[in-house]
Amino acid sequence: MLPDEIVATDLDKDVRAELLSLSKGVADSVARHLVATGQLIDEDPAEALAHAMAARRLASRIAAVREAVGLAAYHAGEWQTAIAELRTYHRMSGVQSHLAVLADCERALGRPERAIDLFRGAEQEKLEAAVAIELLIVAAGARGDLGQRDAAVAMLQVPELTTDTAQPWTARLRYAYADALLAVDRRAEAREWFSRAAEVDAEAETDAAERLLELDGVVIEGDDEDEATEELVAGPGTPGAVPARPDSELTEDGRPDDVDTAEDAVDDVAGVEDEHTDDVDAVSDDRADNDAIEDEDAVGDDRVVAVEAESRGDEVVQADAVTASDAAATSGAVTASDVPAASGVGESSPADGERSGDSETERR
Repeated sequence: MLPDEIVATDLDKDVRAELLSLSKGVADSVARHLVATGQLIDEDPAEALAHAMAARRLASRIAAVREAVGLAAYHAGEWQTAIAELRTYHRMSGVQSHLAVLADCERALGRPERAIDLFRGAEQEKLEAAVAIELLIVAAGARGDLGQRDAAVAMLQVPELTTDTAQPWTARLRYAYADALLAVDRRAEAREWFSRAAEVDAEAETDAAERLLELDGVVIEGDDEDEATEELVAGPGTPGAVPARPDSELTEDGRPDDVDTAEDAVDDVAGVEDEHTDDVDAVSDDRADNDAIEDEDAVGDDRVVAVEAESRGDEVVQADAVTASDAAATSGAVTASDVPAASGVGESSPADGERSGDSETERR
C-alpha cells in the first residue's frame, strides 16, 4: 500500500475537482498516486513516473493525470512518452502550457528543427508570458544546436531582456543571453549579463553568481565534483542552456543596441536557417491519441507492476468504470507549482554538458 502519510487531500483542489467523475475509492487512489509523483519527482524521477503511470491506468481520461505522466516522463528522460502525454494533455485541456517542454524533448531527441517549428507555430498572443519566454529560450538553444549562433542571439534580444520590473523568468532570460555571449568569448559582455541575472535572481534559480566568480578567476572548491555529479544525473532537456554567438553590439549601459520583438527576431534570422520539410507533428500525434502507451515507453514493467500492486484493493477493482469517464480540463503553467501533485512536479532538468542555472526546464 502507499504510505499512510500520502493522503488525497494533499492534492491541489482544482485537480481533485477533475477526479469527481470517478468513484470515491478510485479517485482517492489516483489522487494519492499523483501526490506521490509530486513528492518523488526530484529525488527519484523513475519512481515518480511509475506512480504517474499507476494513476493513468486508473484514470486515463483525466487531463491532469496525462499532464502528470508527461512531466514525470520528462524528468525521467523518457522523451517520447513526455511528448505523447503532453500533446494529449494539450488537446484535452485546450491549454498550450507545456510547449517549452515539448520543444526541449525534441532537442533531446536530436530534432532541433522541430523545436524551432514549435516556437514559430505557437500562437504567441495566447501564451502566458512565462510560457512564451521559456519557449523562446529553448528555441534559441535549438538554433545553437544547428550552428546558427548568430540567429540564437538575435532571438534572445527581445524587450523583456531589459525590463525594469523583474519577472519570474527575467533571471533565466538574462542568464541564457549571458551564456550565449560567453560561448563566443565575449567575456566582458557576458559578465555584465551574468551580473544582471544575479541581481534579479532572488530565489537562486540560476548559478549566475557562481559564473561571475568564475569569470573573475575565483575558484570555488568542489565545483568540478559538483559538475560531474550533475552531468551524471542530467537529462538533455534544460530550457535555458543556449550556446550562441552574438551578432550585435551592446550599448555602454550593457543593453543591446538593436532590440527587436521575438517575432521580428525570428524574421531577421530566417534567412540563415536551413530549410527543412520535417513535419513537427509527425512524431507521436497518433500515439498520443491512444489511451495507453506500451510499458516499455515509460518505465520497466517490474516497477509499474510493483507500484500498482501496492495500490491494489477495492479501488483498483473499480478501474474499469473509470475509463469511460471524461474529465474537465485544467490549465497548467511551466512551473513546478502547477503540476497535479501537491508537492509539485517540475518541468526542468539539468542540461547535458551545459549549465543553464535552472531550477525547470529548460537546455530550457
